[in-house]
Amino acid sequence: MKNESRRNFIRKSALGVGAVTIAANSTLSGSDDSDKKESKHLPREVWIATISQHEIFTDTTDEMVAEMLKLMEEIAPLNPDIIVLPEVFPYSNIPKRPPLAESAENKIGPIIKPFANFAKKNNCYVICSTYTEDKGKYYNSAVLLDRQGEYVGEYHKMFPTEGEMKRGISPGESEPPVFETDFGKIGMQICFDNEWIEGWHKLHKAGAEVVFWPSAFSGGTKLNSFAKLFNYHLVSSSRKDEAKIIDITGEDVASTGRWEPNWICAPINLEKVVIPTWPYYVNFKEMEAKYGRNIKITSLHDEEISIVESLSADLKVVDVLKDYNIKTRKEYLLNAEKMQNKLRK
Repeated sequence: MKNESRRNFIRKSALGVGAVTIAANSTLSGSDDSDKKESKHLPREVWIATISQHEIFTDTTDEMVAEMLKLMEEIAPLNPDIIVLPEVFPYSNIPKRPPLAESAENKIGPIIKPFANFAKKNNCYVICSTYTEDKGKYYNSAVLLDRQGEYVGEYHKMFPTEGEMKRGISPGESEPPVFETDFGKIGMQICFDNEWIEGWHKLHKAGAEVVFWPSAFSGGTKLNSFAKLFNYHLVSSSRKDEAKIIDITGEDVASTGRWEPNWICAPINLEKVVIPTWPYYVNFKEMEAKYGRNIKITSLHDEEISIVESLSADLKVVDVLKDYNIKTRKEYLLNAEKMQNKLRK
């Protein structure tokens, strides 16, 4: 992909099927300032990068931080909107972890600082997973840094393991926060949280459009099930094996692997919703005739759900649904739930 600007690459990938993954050893020239100023082809196209710590070992925390920053510098030419790092990566794959009193930070400390600097330099969000301290309690956390390198907030692992709690880690709050970014609403879960469905469900109800999952392991198809059940994009970042980006349908958009072991960067389209196929299928032919190639309607026939996606910078899905009085699957289920609760009383 030498001598090809990001602008041209986006244009070509938009004409293909699905998102495109960029290999770690690819080069992408794009020094032309017009590339940076040109608007994206899709209205809410977000470039997400995720890192796997697979087979990266160092002797010290500082060396591990340097290794992660080196990977992020490889990603930087692709202009990612957000990069997510694995669970407590500064203290993983090293011979010995320091005590929590020495390693836990409050907001931006010495470990998080270089990642804040990277975020500012490269105009991207970063999710930095490390140990944090608040009011005398220690947490396994995912810290969100904005495009200016400023601290936005943090998520505390809701369900730490027995081993973690014996080391002094406290369980996080029972209501996981949802953070507003300039591209949409995001939430986090961490590793062992995938054994409980509560956090994932609460993030869905709170409106999260992308959920990030820093972890010590890759999680497998359970993550695909969460994405499909709750219809949000899900992004894993693992200490070993694969890291991946999952579509709202539960299908993999991209993943690390043998040829791309430590990072991937790929676009997702947030202008995309799931609706019940019935009773709205009667509108599909008319919608396609009206909007033509500006929308894509994909039906999963056995599940009786359909995906409506905007393929035009001038068209929002919410306007399409409004034109035909169509509810999203989430709205459809919430309305039914309200009625069920009312009748139970």
